Amino acid sequence: MSTDKNQLKLLLLQIRDEPRVRREEHQSFCDYSGLAPHQLAIHNTFDQPEFGPGILQGYQALIVGGASEASVLEPDNYPFVPASIELMRHCMEVDMPVFASCFGFQLAVLALGGRIVRDQRDFEMGSVNIRLTPAAKTDPLFRDVPDGFAAVSVHRERSEHCPPGAEMLAYTSPCCHAFKVRDRRFWAFQFHPEVDRARLIERLTIFKNHYTDGDEHLAEVLDSVQETPFSNDLVRKFVDRVLVKQARTGSEKGTIGKS
Repeated sequence: MSTDKNQLKLLLLQIRDEPRVRREEHQSFCDYSGLAPHQLAIHNTFDQPEFGPGILQGYQALIVGGASEASVLEPDNYPFVPASIELMRHCMEVDMPVFASCFGFQLAVLALGGRIVRDQRDFEMGSVNIRLTPAAKTDPLFRDVPDGFAAVSVHRERSEHCPPGAEMLAYTSPCCHAFKVRDRRFWAFQFHPEVDRARLIERLTIFKNHYTDGDEHLAEVLDSVQETPFSNDLVRKFVDRVLVKQARTGSEKGTIGKS
């Protein structure tokens, strides 16, 4: 691990209320990014629903996690949703590097003027095979990911299309699954790059009443879950290929430049 990576400080915008999942999500991002826990600070929106761009001060990038206890379509019930969308827009405006997973993806879609729809039944749940677009071949994170790679995907809300101002990188038949905001270091994923097979089993067991029709349905889903190494490696690539490369480039030139 380089000196640059050891010095990074990132902020996790966490949209989790369940204590076990709070801890597990933070540890998952640390494990797959290669960062120590103290390098990834947390702003939990359930604890602090009112916030602005000032929370980003002192950090080199923003990571946005998922949510099983909130909806981007219910801003009146979850007051942190409008603040989170505005934070996404701010990051796009100032080119703050962002890695947004699941709920973060949906926030980014709305920030760009896209549309999110809700599925009451037959939504993606488990590990799914993700297809790549031609744009993925030259993307810093996806360029060496095989087409049809497996990823953890559990969501009742989705974007059918890539939002304006972004380039789609990955998809399944029901929805856009990954995009990069044009000319910005901002990546968003409907699937969960930070979640592996073991953590999916743990998380779905906790939220089985929210996502499944009972123990038999849960067992059926869990039996079909695959390992997801190419998906999980995207978190490290964001850190190494975008943030560490950025720091090295800035050190060589005397300034921080875009990757």
